[in-house]
Amino acid sequence: MSQEQHNLEKALNVSYEPKDTELKKVEPKEIEVPNKLDHDFTQARKSLKNLIDVGEEGIEGILKVAQEGDHPRAYEVLSGLIKTVSDVNKDMLDLHKKVSDIESTEKKLVQNNTTNNSFFVGSTTELQDLINPERSRVKAIENNND
Repeated sequence: MSQEQHNLEKALNVSYEPKDTELKKVEPKEIEVPNKLDHDFTQARKSLKNLIDVGEEGIEGILKVAQEGDHPRAYEVLSGLIKTVSDVNKDMLDLHKKVSDIESTEKKLVQNNTTNNSFFVGSTTELQDLINPERSRVKAIENNND
């Protein structure tokens, strides 16, 4: 024990006994963060599929009513429902396309740097020396000491 520690113990009227405690390394745990894109895609897809199924059942029912009643309004409702179901099918395809576009842009992290309109500040001779060092007027002098 050092003199400073002894003086501190005496001044504070305490005793200090160092403990041999060994620090244990705790491995970090991986936390699984749910992918919101996958969850939202699944929910939207499930909802659209449900709408398509209900729409197809409705088409079958209205088709029977239109055939039995032979009323023009029933056929008009049938055509509207067919259009609605086809729009939902298009929405389903658009959803797939948008998700695949999002996933492909997340995977692409390539940065393309295109430099247009760059200029060189210096003399023509310096520029030629940079472009073609073999034809340079100022060549490196080699020192061959034997």
